[in-house]
Amino acid sequence: MSLFWRIFALNAVVLGIATALLLLAPVTVSVPVVLTEAIILVSGLAVMLVANAALLRIGLAPLGRLTRLMTTVDLLRPGQRLPEQGHGETAELIRTFNAMVERLEHERATSSARVLVGQEAERRRIAQELHDEVGQSMTAILLVLKRAADDADEPLRGELRQVQEITRGSLDEVRRVVRRLRPGVLEDLGLISAMTSLTTEFTTHAGLRVVRRFDPGLPALDPQTELVLYRVAQEALTNTARHAEAGRVEVSLHRVGGHVVLDVSDDGRGSGVAREGAGIRGMRERALLIGATLDVTSEPDAGTQVRLTVPVL
Repeated sequence: MSLFWRIFALNAVVLGIATALLLLAPVTVSVPVVLTEAIILVSGLAVMLVANAALLRIGLAPLGRLTRLMTTVDLLRPGQRLPEQGHGETAELIRTFNAMVERLEHERATSSARVLVGQEAERRRIAQELHDEVGQSMTAILLVLKRAADDADEPLRGELRQVQEITRGSLDEVRRVVRRLRPGVLEDLGLISAMTSLTTEFTTHAGLRVVRRFDPGLPALDPQTELVLYRVAQEALTNTARHAEAGRVEVSLHRVGGHVVLDVSDDGRGSGVAREGAGIRGMRERALLIGATLDVTSEPDAGTQVRLTVPVL
């Protein structure tokens, strides 16, 4: 039955009952209407309105649930569906909406995969150029400065030594940027070594006390899954260093049943609400690539926790 005929039938039932009561009940209406008759008529009207409202609410309840879901659906949190309740046009509308959300989730995951693959390729290209061009040029400058300092007299020699140290520090910074853009240790030595190097770097440069808890019995993971775990940990540590005002952060990687779980938790100032900035949404997009689940919790005076749960075979 279509929605139109359902509403028509509900109103017909209410009006039919009201008509039957008028025909069968021993009630008459005087002219002018007396107070008792007016009270009875108004009460009957109120009863009809309440009954009609209740029946319409029941009949249109699936549309209300659909409307609420449409305002809250997030393609970065897949799996949100509405139960196919109701009949006729309502059920068909719900099925169409669920199919649309499923199609949009698939298209979003596909487009995000292409974007993230492109980002990684661009990171590798920039890292290679920094290493081959900027790094080599700065190394050559260091050699020239060393020869010039060796041949110069004081006080010029001291000034050249100072410039040499500044250049060496800049070269170290370029190398650090290259490592962040392209984690070569991840490709060469594996996930645990890459995570150890990452946490050591944040301890050295961000002033954070990083506690590592890595399970040595992790299952073998494909390169894409390892890269997602690394990037999520990197982004979580970056957010902690920038915003959390934390002194200690714990990074753990362990297996729970059929899942590998990455936890990054700090003791900084939690907001009570995990704000979905570009960093968190980027982590969610990466999680979708490997079918993982990302949960972010932030509690006042209890810090922030980022948990990535990755299914494994």
